Amino acid sequence: MKNKINEVVVVLDNIRSRENVGSIFRTADAAGVAKIYLCGITPTPPHEKISKTALGAEKWMPWEYQSQTWRLLKKLKKDGFTILALEHTKRSKNIFSYKPSKNKKIALIAGNEVKGISPNILKHCDDIVHISMYGRKESLNVAVAAGVALYTIKHF
Repeated sequence: MKNKINEVVVVLDNIRSRENVGSIFRTADAAGVAKIYLCGITPTPPHEKISKTALGAEKWMPWEYQSQTWRLLKKLKKDGFTILALEHTKRSKNIFSYKPSKNKKIALIAGNEVKGISPNILKHCDDIVHISMYGRKESLNVAVAAGVALYTIKHF
């Protein structure tokens, strides 16, 4: 039997592109995400470039801005969330074979398009997962990767 995840929130850590943020708003809404946290330099609504890709989801999708990601992660952990980073590292696990703990709440972190999630933020994570790449590129666009991860999480 699958480990039913009851609540998923998304943490965007220093995402640069407004279009990526908008796309993640749209996907998060479609995937039933409870809330999006926009952290650091991540742009916030309202903005026409966010609206263009969010197609209105930014108007009803709950979101909150936090300047310091690590402080948010401490709070989420205290609130019972498993902190799950989407990043390829030496200790990351393939998301498709990942088995979460019995926790019913997950906070998924997606990081900067170029630098990824910083080592300082990864220290606050319970687990790190990656999406395996089979072509020459070593990563997906952050909005695409977040979508793959969110729908995978929904089927843990």
